[in-house]
Amino acid sequence: MSRALLDRMEPTWPPARLWREGPWTMRDGAGGGGRVSAATLDGEDDGATPSLVMLREGEAALDARLAAAGHVIDDTVVLYEARVDTLAGDGASRPEWPPSNDTVGMWARSGKVGPSRLAVMERCLCPKTVIACEGGAGFVAVNGDLAVLHALEVADTHRRRGLARDLLRGAALWATGQGAERLALVVSEGNAPARALYDNAGMQDCGRYHYRKAL
Repeated sequence: MSRALLDRMEPTWPPARLWREGPWTMRDGAGGGGRVSAATLDGEDDGATPSLVMLREGEAALDARLAAAGHVIDDTVVLYEARVDTLAGDGASRPEWPPSNDTVGMWARSGKVGPSRLAVMERCLCPKTVIACEGGAGFVAVNGDLAVLHALEVADTHRRRGLARDLLRGAALWATGQGAERLALVVSEGNAPARALYDNAGMQDCGRYHYRKAL
């Protein structure tokens, strides 16, 4: 399930360049994060050791080989998915594209979404928007019947007000209008507050992947 879901998600957060080297799919993320920069093994293992590798379900042997070669785990990520009709709802959020100066400024102050990640959003060719409210925003794009929420951030000064929940609902509502039936997202395994939000919203844990990087 998680491999197929990851394949469907990739066009909604695309690398700057993607190419093949033997059995490996290589990505140049141009600073846009691990997902758009990591190599994946999509054939028989040839023993190569790319500097950053995404390890998905069923790749325990590759994981062990990279660990023995000195690659360390960089992050473990949980995939969530739900039907949009179980999430959609009204709230304070609104769609905007391109992102407003207020949204770009909020993301910049968060320290997590800067020019490189804004460039990922720009090069996404799927139907897309930013769901925003005062103090929070997220990017959502639709690939067929699947909507994917990325870069969900709430400013420190606006937390504990239910804004993340409103943004999730707003993303699902907008996605419904684009013909999407499901909404997916990924979150670091250690982000307990975000995972509690998604669990309480009824989203399903669909699997995990992690990265290994060379020291």
